Amino acid sequence: MAKFNKDSVGGTILVVVLVSLVCSIIVASAAVGLKPTQNEQKLLDKQKNILSVAGLLPAKAKGAEIKALYAENIEPKIVDLATGDYVSDIKNFDARVAVKNPAESVAIKPEDDKAGIKVRAKYAEVYLVKDAQGKTSQIVLPIYGTGLWSVMYGFVSVAPDANTIKGITYYEQGETAGLGGEIANPNWQKYFVGKKLFNEQNQVAIKIGKGASADKEHGIDGLSGATLTTKGVQGSFDYWFDRNGFGPYLDKLRAEAN
Repeated sequence: MAKFNKDSVGGTILVVVLVSLVCSIIVASAAVGLKPTQNEQKLLDKQKNILSVAGLLPAKAKGAEIKALYAENIEPKIVDLATGDYVSDIKNFDARVAVKNPAESVAIKPEDDKAGIKVRAKYAEVYLVKDAQGKTSQIVLPIYGTGLWSVMYGFVSVAPDANTIKGITYYEQGETAGLGGEIANPNWQKYFVGKKLFNEQNQVAIKIGKGASADKEHGIDGLSGATLTTKGVQGSFDYWFDRNGFGPYLDKLRAEAN
């Protein structure tokens, strides 16, 4: 039997293949083993951001406390965006997964695609914030749209009148640090609080841009040096709060409030 020569070309290739195979098995095993932990952390981060935009997140709150606060104060619901009705037969909904499935998504006409996202899920998960008496005090809505460099994901909290903004947050974005990245700065986000989404004709009236704050009811100044990111935020609001986004749902909330 020939002696194995690890220094030969064949031996070198065999060693490389075996090492690669072992490393692949280790990496794959680690990925599978860590997936439940990663999913748990992803869910916790989502709950944290929802509580934050609703003004219910204490400073330095951690895992167990966040879970308890979310369970006590937040009621998630699935909404059919076409009708504005709640649906109860959809479980484990994930909008980012749904947009990849033609059966669960809707292509957006270019003239309607103000957010620059091309396609959206047929449904959306919304979050009813309950007060001590169990009444809905806020509704947290997910929005997203294209900025200069990235898709910007955020939450907007709206009062039961379906018009007054209670808070916003951007929790995932890749805009330029110190410029467009300032959309994640609470000092800028606070200017949205109390602004009205719609005018008296129920048309989207929120304006984000240079000098927009002159409109005390609907306007927020854009970010200095970040014109395209600011336009992306405006586009996100224009799309998600109009008829192709949460418009039908907000119409129903408005009718119930009256």
